Amino acid sequence: MKRLVLLGMFGIMGWMPYQAKAQLSINVNIGSQPLWGPVGYDYVDYYYLPDVECYYHVPKRQFIYMEGNRWRFSASLPSRYRSYDLYNGYKVVVNSYRNFDHDRVYYSRYRNVRSQPVIRYSNDSRYYVVKGHPHGMPPGQAKKYYSRERDRGYDRDRGYDRDRGHGNWGGRDNDRGNDRGHDRGNDKGHGRGRH
Repeated sequence: MKRLVLLGMFGIMGWMPYQAKAQLSINVNIGSQPLWGPVGYDYVDYYYLPDVECYYHVPKRQFIYMEGNRWRFSASLPSRYRSYDLYNGYKVVVNSYRNFDHDRVYYSRYRNVRSQPVIRYSNDSRYYVVKGHPHGMPPGQAKKYYSRERDRGYDRDRGYDRDRGHGNWGGRDNDRGNDRGHDRGNDKGHGRGRH
């Protein structure tokens, strides 16, 4: 009996490092996010756009919207919203497009909100990997740079580089008086949590 208990304990102890390693793996898709996407996210599945009641699926780069009683999947917005400025409208990060009835009501308060920083205007080096970014770099170099930034101590939860000691909220530091005290943890329902 003692042998079985000891074998069981060793088995559990041997399995624990693998579980811990799995929990430490980070899923990142910054390079797949569009230039008009909001800053502050390492991984995004969907954006919900309250102004046009539409979703955008980041991995497939397609818009998802209701047309009649059916979901439509398209590389562009519906024709009625062709003039909509994606850089200017608010985007909420969500996990699925299957909660449309909830999202339409809950996020309606973000209609006509125009203050959300977007990737294109960010001076955060994490976003230099996004194709078309003004400070962009070649894909191989971007991957190395991103790994180096992570190893150097970029604090994703607080939105600042611990080594440099300053915040960078979407490249708009000059507009906000260097925004060092901006509390990014207080999102007040901006879609940071899993919905």
